Amino acid sequence: MEKKKKSVGRRILKAIGICLLALVVAFGGLLGYLSATEYKPADQTPITIAGQPTRTLNTGDTLKVMTWNIGYGALGDNADFFMDGGSMVNTADEARVQTNMAEIISEINNVAPDLLMLQETDRDSKRSHHVDELQKIQSETAGDYAVTFANNFKVAFLPYPVPPIGKVDSGLATFSTYPVSEAERIQLPIPFAWPIRMANLKRCLLVNRIPFADSDKELVLVNLHLEAYDDGEGKAKQTAMLLEILNAEAEKGNYVIAGGDFNQIFSNADTAAYPAQAGKWQAGEIDAEVFTADGWQLLMDASVPSCRSLDQSYEGADKAAFQYYLIDGFIVSANVTVNTCATQDLHFVCTDHNPVLMEVTLG
Repeated sequence: MEKKKKSVGRRILKAIGICLLALVVAFGGLLGYLSATEYKPADQTPITIAGQPTRTLNTGDTLKVMTWNIGYGALGDNADFFMDGGSMVNTADEARVQTNMAEIISEINNVAPDLLMLQETDRDSKRSHHVDELQKIQSETAGDYAVTFANNFKVAFLPYPVPPIGKVDSGLATFSTYPVSEAERIQLPIPFAWPIRMANLKRCLLVNRIPFADSDKELVLVNLHLEAYDDGEGKAKQTAMLLEILNAEAEKGNYVIAGGDFNQIFSNADTAAYPAQAGKWQAGEIDAEVFTADGWQLLMDASVPSCRSLDQSYEGADKAAFQYYLIDGFIVSANVTVNTCATQDLHFVCTDHNPVLMEVTLG
C-alpha cells in the first residue's frame, strides 16, 4: 500500500513537472517569436506618398487643418478599455467598427479639411476586425488627397490580457490637398526595455513637406501621438525631441504645424472645467513657456474636451461627473497666423476623442 502511494505521488509530481516544463517552453517560444517579429524601425525612414493633388500652395493662403485620434474605429461611446481601468479588451464587433468609421468619414467630408492628421488608424488589426481603415478613408472621402502613413504600433501578436489583443498594425495618417514633396517617419525615444518593448508602441513623428509655388520655404506638417502609459520620462524625452525638430525647421524659415494627440495638457490651457479625478488615468503636462520662448504657439480649445476617459462606457453615463481631458491640439510656428482653433463636439459617439479644427493663414 505504501509503495502504491509513493508511485501515485511520483506520477503526480512528474505530471506537474511536465506541465511546468511545457509552460516554460511555451513562454520561451512566445518570447522567441516576439523577438523574431519585433518591429524595429530606423531612426529616419522615407515614407511612400500615395496620390498627388494639383493644387498649388502660396504664402498668404488660408487653410483648414484638422487633427483627430479616431480610436482605431473601435472606441465609440459603448466602449471602455482595460488599460484605463475599464474591463473591455474587445471593444467593438465588426458592425460597430464599420458604423464608427462611417461616422468618422462623414465628419471628415463635412469639414473638408485642407490638411488632415489622424492617429490610431488601423490597417490590419484583430482589435478592429482587420478593417483597413486607411484604405476605407482614402476611398470614401470626397477630397483629392496626397496620403502618407507611418506605423507606430506593429506587433504580430500581443499576448495580453485574456483574451489577448492579438495582431496590431496601426499608425499615423496624414492627408493633404496639396502635393507633398517628401515624407519621413522619425522615431521617438522608446521608454520601455526588453521584453515589454517588443509588444509596445514605437512612437514616431510623421513629417510631410509641402512646397510653396511662390517661395523656397516649405510648409512642414508634423503628425504625432506621444506616450501614454509610461512613468512620465518617456513623454518628457519625446517632447524634448519634438521641440528640437521643430526649432530646426523654424530656423530654416519654414512654416510649421505640429498636431495630434500629445497625451499631455499644455500648461497655458484652461483646464479648470476638467479636474483630475482620483484613480483615473491622468495626462502629463507640457510647459508652454519652454516652447513659447522659441516663438511657438500652443493651441488647445478648453470650451470642449478633446478626450474622455475609458474607465467606463460613455453611453448612459452621468456626463457631468465624467473624467474629461484636453490632450489634442496644435503647436504652430510664429510665421503662421492662427485665425481659429476649436474642438468639434461630436459627443464621443464614434471615438473617445473629438477632432480639433484650426484655420490658419500662412504668413
